[in-house]
Amino acid sequence: MIALLQRVSQARVEIAGETAGEAPRSIGPGLLVLVCAEPADTEAIGLKLLNKILKLRIFADEAGKMNRSVQDVGGGLLIVSQFTLAADTSGGNRPGFTNAAPPALGETLYDAFVAAARAAHPEVATGRFGADMAVHLVNDGPVTIPMRMGV
Repeated sequence: MIALLQRVSQARVEIAGETAGEAPRSIGPGLLVLVCAEPADTEAIGLKLLNKILKLRIFADEAGKMNRSVQDVGGGLLIVSQFTLAADTSGGNRPGFTNAAPPALGETLYDAFVAAARAAHPEVATGRFGADMAVHLVNDGPVTIPMRMGV
C-alpha cells in the first residue's frame, strides 16, 4: 500500500463544487493522507500502514523539532484515495496504472483503511472513492512524506 502524507494547516475535498464527506467535512491542522492500494495488498497491510502514520513524528515540539505525531498534537486526518500513486512512468510519456489494485479491491481496502482510522483516531474526514475530486490544502512546512508498506 502506498501513502503520500502532507502535513497541513487545513484541508478539504470538494466534489462537484461541494465539500465532500461525512462530518467532519474538513480538517484544520493535521495530515492529508493520499492512499493507493496495490494488487497484493490486504487489510492487514493497510492497518500496519495506518499505525505507522498515526505514530510518525512529523509535527514540531516546543523546541521546534519534528518530534510529535498527529495523535500527540490532536490533528485531523483527511484520507483520499489516489490510484495515481502507483503510476509506472518507466516507458514512454503516458503513465501506466497496472500497479494499482483493481477498482473493487482498491475500494474495499480504502474503506477498511478509513474504518480503521475512524476507530483509532477522533477526527477523520474523507474524499469519495473513484470520484473526480478537488483537494484543497495548505501544506504546512511544506512537509511531504512518501510511504510504502507491503508484503
